[in-house]
Amino acid sequence: MIVLLYSLLNKGGKEMTTIQVTLNSIDKVKTFVNLVSRYDSDFDLVSGRYVIDAKSIMGIFSLDLSKPIELNIHDQSIVDEVKSALNDFIIE
Repeated sequence: MIVLLYSLLNKGGKEMTTIQVTLNSIDKVKTFVNLVSRYDSDFDLVSGRYVIDAKSIMGIFSLDLSKPIELNIHDQSIVDEVKSALNDFIIE
C-alpha cells in the first residue's frame, strides 16, 4: 500500500508494472544498473519498506540482496522491452 501511495504521489498516478528480480552478486548489480540506465524512464526497487532508484548502484547495495526484490517500471510503453533485457534477473 505504501508503494502504491508513493507511486501515486510521485509519478502522477500513472500505472506501473512490478516484477520480481534477483541481484545476488556484484556482477549482477553492475549489469542490472547498466541495463536500466539505458532508459529515460523511472524504475524503483522495493525491498521491505525501502524504495530506492533502480539506477543507483549505491542504493542497491544498501538493500538485502539475498532475497528477491520488486522492480517497479513506471513507463508502460517499455515494459516488454525491459522484461526482455532483464530476463536473466527476473524470477517467475
